[in-house]
Amino acid sequence: MEKTDQTNASQVMANEIKKIVVIGPESTGKSTLCKMLANHFNALWVEEYAREYLLTNGNKYTYEDLQIIAAGQIQNEEQAIHKLLADPTSKLLFIDTDMYVMKVWSEFVFNRCDQTILHTILTRKYDLYLLCQPDIPWVKDELREYPDLQIREQLYHHYKEILINQSVPWINISGNYEERLETSIKEVNRLFY
Repeated sequence: MEKTDQTNASQVMANEIKKIVVIGPESTGKSTLCKMLANHFNALWVEEYAREYLLTNGNKYTYEDLQIIAAGQIQNEEQAIHKLLADPTSKLLFIDTDMYVMKVWSEFVFNRCDQTILHTILTRKYDLYLLCQPDIPWVKDELREYPDLQIREQLYHHYKEILINQSVPWINISGNYEERLETSIKEVNRLFY
């Protein structure tokens, strides 16, 4: 097979992977939901790179750190896609956080967003967004910044506004962990099976 044929075949296979992104304010069960969905569908999931980065480098971050975190998130996503291409046991990839989260985080904390993040939003394609509502109790950990429900609801509305104004299907996820999982499974099955 010629190199262009291999590239085209890889692109077709990559397009068959359905990328489901879980977004929302902190402490809304995004990581837990990703894990549960990956287990249910026997699929891969991409962890939020920001946690790894901040645990390694400290939770005092700068505007420039957000660009590094965004690049790390994309790199982890690409590694998972390559794993699926090498061993396509599932066509689903669950992703904890994407560039919409980086945009909201950057604008909320620093009142601006790097052009690279904005460009990445335009160029990366996803198949479904699951927007987690802040209706479960906030859980304190060493990285979380916003225990105030009013701020978490404000952030939720930023995400909702972004999703309303883009073309990828999305669904609101609320309730306890079991209800969140059940709603998500129904939507994934409806769209992809």
